[in-house]
Amino acid sequence: MKNIVVFGGGTGLSCLLSGLKLFPVRVTCVIAVSDNGSSSGVLKDELDIPAVGDIGKVLLSMANTDEDFIELLSYRFSKSGSLYNHPVRNIMMAALIDLKGNLAEATKYMCRLLNINGNVLPLTSEKVDLVGRSGKETFYGEEAVSSNMHHIRKLSYDHDIRICSDITSAIAEADLIVFSPGSLFTSIIPHLIVEDVRNALDRSPAPIMYISNLVTQPGETEGFKVSDHVRTLNRYLGKKRKVDIVVANKGSISAEVAGHYLELENKSIVEADEDAIRKEGARLIPDDIFTITDGKIRHDALKTAYRIFSYLMEQT
Repeated sequence: MKNIVVFGGGTGLSCLLSGLKLFPVRVTCVIAVSDNGSSSGVLKDELDIPAVGDIGKVLLSMANTDEDFIELLSYRFSKSGSLYNHPVRNIMMAALIDLKGNLAEATKYMCRLLNINGNVLPLTSEKVDLVGRSGKETFYGEEAVSSNMHHIRKLSYDHDIRICSDITSAIAEADLIVFSPGSLFTSIIPHLIVEDVRNALDRSPAPIMYISNLVTQPGETEGFKVSDHVRTLNRYLGKKRKVDIVVANKGSISAEVAGHYLELENKSIVEADEDAIRKEGARLIPDDIFTITDGKIRHDALKTAYRIFSYLMEQT
C-alpha cells in the first residue's frame, strides 16, 4: 500500500481527506496548530494549549465510525454562555491534552477512537503563534498575518519549535508528498518555515504534489493564478525541492457563482495558467474537480482523491 503525507489545514484539507480515505492508500496528515481564531483561539488562550480546531476537523473527515458519534463531535453550542460557539470535538481535544499529557498523544487516542486508517500528526505539541514581519511592523497571530499578508516579507513562529517525532519518519517513508488546498500563507507555508520539515523534505525522494485552491483568499492571495501559488511554495521549499505535480481545476464555473463570490466575499476563481506552471518546473494535471454545495465552490472530494490515486498508480 502506498504512503501519502499530506500537509495542510482547514476546510480544503478535510474535504480532500474525506475522499482519500475511500482509496487503498495509507495517509499521514500533518496539521499546523497556530490558529488563533474562533473556538480554537479562545481555548488556546484560556487553557494555554495548542490550537485544536483544524486537528478536530481532520480527525472527523478521516473517521470510520458511527455517524451519530461524528454528529455529536461536530455539534457546536449555540446558546449564549461560556460554551458558546465551541464544538464538542474541541472541548474533547482540550480535555485529552490534560489526560494524555500533550496534543500528539491526544491525537493518537482520537485516531484509535475514530477507527482512522492512517495517522494524524500535529506539527508540534507546543502552543505556538505565527508571526509576520514587514520592514517596520510585526503582526502576531494567524488572523493578523492573514489580513496583512501583502505587507509581510517574512513568516516565522514566536519561538523555535520541536516538531512531532513521527513526522520525519513519515516523510522518509512517503511515496508522495501532498500540499492540500487551503490558506496558502496560514495553513500550508507554516509547515515550510520549520527547518526540520524542510530538511526532511530535502532528503525524501518522493514527488511533491500541490492541489490548487479553487478561489483566491482576501488578504493573502488576491490576483493569484495557480502558478503564483506554485512559485510561492517553491520559494519557501528552498533550493533542493520544488513542486513536481499540480492538480488544478479546469472545469467551467458559472459566471453567476463566480460573480457571487467576487461580490460578496471578494474572492475570484484561480486560473490554471499551464504555460507558467510548466515554467516553474511542474507538470499540470487538469480536471473538472469542483462541485457546488449550497452555493459554495468546493473541491469534489472523490474526483480530487482519484486524481491523486491515479498519479500514484501511474508511477507504479
